Amino acid sequence: MTASLLLTEQTLAAQRPVLFRYALLQLRDSALADDAVQETLLAAWQSAAGFEGKAGLRTWLIGILKHKIADHWRRSAREAVAPDVDRADDGEAEEDDYFISSGHWNGGPKAWADPEAALKQQEFWAIYEVCQNNLPPKMANVFMLRELVGLDADEVCREAELSEANYWVIMHRARLRLRECLEIRWFNNTLQDKRHA
Repeated sequence: MTASLLLTEQTLAAQRPVLFRYALLQLRDSALADDAVQETLLAAWQSAAGFEGKAGLRTWLIGILKHKIADHWRRSAREAVAPDVDRADDGEAEEDDYFISSGHWNGGPKAWADPEAALKQQEFWAIYEVCQNNLPPKMANVFMLRELVGLDADEVCREAELSEANYWVIMHRARLRLRECLEIRWFNNTLQDKRHA
């Protein structure tokens, strides 16, 4: 029996939660993440005959998902979103949702509660992504599967074809490298910013 015959709807659907967590981390929008996962599962189903089982199923699916996410970013970079000027009637209803009768914000957008903290969080994740991308590919993949996707150690070992001892060595080294990178690129800069304030 070939690996492609083992792909069923149930097998693919069982991978949805892991794929969704990964997509959500990359896209930071649940609707976009759900769309990317749906496209991934559809592509996997359509190309099931091409799955030979050389890599683990989850690894293969995450590879497809990475391409779908990259496609999304390419599309969104090309498309300039123009405001919908045909919705003149809806403008007042939307305005009432955001403002009270005195013209003040109706609670205000939640992200504006502490804009500096929101900006710092965005900056941190951008720097974290740079640090993770600087890890060797296998190390980055193992770390991502464990810490970001949330797989158990034994699942990561199966997916990455590692011994348990090798897994722990890779995780230890990945954490050390990420810590060093974040200390240099984030924490030292944050401390300097506080001293100059």
